[in-house]
Amino acid sequence: MHDLNAAHWVYLVGVLVILGTMLARKNIVVPAVFFTFLTALVFKESLVGALAAVFNASLVAAQELFSIFLIIALVTAMLGSLQALGADTKMVAPFRRVMRNGHLAFWTLAAVTYMISLFFWPTPAVPLIGAVLIPVAIAAGLRPMAVAFTVAVAGQGMALSSDYVIRVAPGLSATAAGVDADSVANRAMVLSLVTGITALVIGYVLEMRKMRTPSQEWLDEWEAGDVEARVLELTEIEDAPTVGHGPALRESGARLAAGRGEWDDQQPRAAAAGVAVAEGPGSGSGEPLSLRGEPGGSAGGPENRAPKWASTAFAVAVPLAYLGLIIYLIYSISSSGTDDGLKGGDAAALVGGIAAITIFLAAFTENRRTFLERSAEHVVDGLVFAFKAMGVVLPIAGFFFIGNGDFAGRILSIAPNEDGSSAAPAFLFDLVLHGQEHIPDNGFVTAFGVLIIGMVAGLEGSGFSGLPLTGSLAGTLGPVTGVDPETLAAIGQMGNIWSGGGTLVAWSSLIAVAGFARVPVLDLARRCFIPVVSGLVLATIVAVVFM
Repeated sequence: MHDLNAAHWVYLVGVLVILGTMLARKNIVVPAVFFTFLTALVFKESLVGALAAVFNASLVAAQELFSIFLIIALVTAMLGSLQALGADTKMVAPFRRVMRNGHLAFWTLAAVTYMISLFFWPTPAVPLIGAVLIPVAIAAGLRPMAVAFTVAVAGQGMALSSDYVIRVAPGLSATAAGVDADSVANRAMVLSLVTGITALVIGYVLEMRKMRTPSQEWLDEWEAGDVEARVLELTEIEDAPTVGHGPALRESGARLAAGRGEWDDQQPRAAAAGVAVAEGPGSGSGEPLSLRGEPGGSAGGPENRAPKWASTAFAVAVPLAYLGLIIYLIYSISSSGTDDGLKGGDAAALVGGIAAITIFLAAFTENRRTFLERSAEHVVDGLVFAFKAMGVVLPIAGFFFIGNGDFAGRILSIAPNEDGSSAAPAFLFDLVLHGQEHIPDNGFVTAFGVLIIGMVAGLEGSGFSGLPLTGSLAGTLGPVTGVDPETLAAIGQMGNIWSGGGTLVAWSSLIAVAGFARVPVLDLARRCFIPVVSGLVLATIVAVVFM
């Protein structure tokens, strides 16, 4: 522990300013960079050192988080290669036969959305579900608002908040907290299920009496009604800061809608408002859509020469491959224990490896002559998407990394001690230790405090940029209050993603869910509030009592 100096207080002011900026729904990149510069300037008393620290902060964050970016890129590229074959729609087509009434539609929609979002993130899941399953659910008797609620809770909330397969969120939380990513991921999975199941049950109970008898009339009414115009009028709000996966999802959704047919007079407004207008079944050419919303892959892509059975084969093989990976993970942990079993980095490497091989095989199946070029195109598209979706997290993470002694030395260019330990101050940790006599020694107060901070951090509409903050707080508050840092990090992750990931704030990716379901996004946010907050409260209590 270091004695407090002026730099510590500057860093504290920076944390408070960033929280205030989040509350004001403004982008926090500029405050993060500015207070990184100011903290380094006050500490080093050198303009040159402060300027170098601004660069080093983002560089250190990039070094620590690049594996996460690479996973996002490969999984996104894999989905693009599957879309070029038309295998993406076939992966969900069998579930349409199960949705025979509103009750079955509700739970089938929740299960399918959760599974797809768990493996591919909600970014591609929402357009896919919107195009294939939402019309079926409405015809089965489920109201559009209930459809939107189910998709948001199962995908944007329950699947994304654990991020158990791709592990972007646990990686961010664990890195900032200085704890094991596997432990955070496992606890986040449990808490996400508690929160999600609670929210879904409450939503189902509220919706039961409003479900209708299955009829084509509901689908015709939904498609023919002037719902889009009403949605656009109610959702033309100032767009959120472009942080995290939300804006990328909105753009992807808008382009998907554009690819389904000619633009009408409402669709340009939909793109401007960030709302994806999904057409009903039978619209457009029926060809598979790429991530850009174009039939048959990217613009100018080669002719699809794959045999007819190829899309079916990939639609079956890819889910089975990842199911096999999950079984292997469970077997590894159960047979070798959490210490000797497959680690989070190894699991992420397997996810990326499967994705890479799938890209090459799908591109080869699509067209052997252009196999090499198409494979490279998919990978480049994935990398572009990854950095567009997550790139601004780097300077934000850099600011919070400077508050962690393990990274501050590299950012401030301070040589380690002779024994290899860090000689740099841990600004956030030092502040907590000096103020620990004022911190209530109560696990519930601490846990709910981290949850609330996470929910506030999520107000900027991403769900990811606040993870370095709650992770850092978890790492510093855990030893002081007697709650495991891994548990606090998982709680903070729940608050961040359930709030900003797309369930509680209308300026997040929730707007894309509302666009596909054709409901007002503000009404959808209000519809999600009580079930989601109830689930978060219950999950936090479970975490403190049982973890």
